[in-house]
Amino acid sequence: MTQSRPSIVIVGGGIGGLFAANALVGQGLKVSVYEQAPAMTEVGAGVYITPNSVRQLQRVGLGPQVEKWGAKVGARSQYFHHDGTVISDVQVTDTSGWNATYGMHRADLVDMLAKALPPGVVHTGHRCTGFERHGDGARVTFENGAIAEGDVVVGADGIHSALRPFVHPESRPVFSGTITYRGVVPAELVPEWPAESWLMWLGKGKHFLVYPLRAGKLINFVGFVPADREMKESWSAAGEPEALRREFADWDPQIGYLLRQVQTTFRTALFDRDPLPSWTKGRLTLLGDAAHAMLPHLGQGANQSIEDGMALATILANSDRSTVLAALLLYERLRRERTARVQSGARANGLRYDSFHDDLKLRDAEITAHAGFRKQLYDYDVVPVARELAMDLV
Repeated sequence: MTQSRPSIVIVGGGIGGLFAANALVGQGLKVSVYEQAPAMTEVGAGVYITPNSVRQLQRVGLGPQVEKWGAKVGARSQYFHHDGTVISDVQVTDTSGWNATYGMHRADLVDMLAKALPPGVVHTGHRCTGFERHGDGARVTFENGAIAEGDVVVGADGIHSALRPFVHPESRPVFSGTITYRGVVPAELVPEWPAESWLMWLGKGKHFLVYPLRAGKLINFVGFVPADREMKESWSAAGEPEALRREFADWDPQIGYLLRQVQTTFRTALFDRDPLPSWTKGRLTLLGDAAHAMLPHLGQGANQSIEDGMALATILANSDRSTVLAALLLYERLRRERTARVQSGARANGLRYDSFHDDLKLRDAEITAHAGFRKQLYDYDVVPVARELAMDLV
């Protein structure tokens, strides 16, 4: 590789941006991350880390941290009807060598990714206000007056990305009609709960999901319910625990056992976006929710952003300043079709979970057969494909 390796500016210090920074640093590239929040904190609750991204976290040296801060999901995971009758087991591993799946607290994952970076890489308190091509590079401006320059700019700043309009005309996020109540319960308060299990109950227009965090010390819950009007998206709007309990009052008593211990919850509206026809314009490309915001019904939002980051780092590692524009187009070519499929799959799975199906026996059969889809999703490894594409740059 020539001495003129590209420098990268990442706008957005969430899971996708921070993982991309780790992957790029691991390739010996110069990276700076700019986050609008005044500190690297994360609210909300759990994030489900699946094998397709666990192997990427392992590749950047964070496997032991995942094992320390995560909760490995066990074999007693199941789908239920709303009344507690079993639909199907959830196959979370098999003998083909899948990595384990983990529940992690979002704050733990963000903290882990941030601390793994060298000092001075992450800059907080920087709200992006503009982008422009500048000579043979690119420039990002911030509300505080700061300017960042690099050979590549990566917009990893979420569903409401400030950089997305510089790639594609602005469009509105799509409201799903669903809101969630999210939160955690200390496992010690529910000693009879199967703390290693991923469990989901399905009912008409609603579903309820539970999985462990922090080595089983916390139980993460998400209640999905219909909204009667569109509400502003927020990861930190307070929800009413009593309202949550009413939503699932006539469901499986096991849910009531957990919800009686809920003291606080966050209420969130679920939005996604339609797939973009392009992610890249010149030296600017998008990553994670900025490129492909998706509903959580396949548990892939964070996982696909981690795949993005590893793909981008693998391809840019084989580029220099003369080939970086071609490298960004290869990254987009590699990622855009897969993430579009996951976006549409998440929408379809949400309808399946909420029992919007003419024949529930057919729905239950689809749920049972879903292990095959997950195997295909989880077995995918972005690195060999990215390496093969990157050979075009040599």
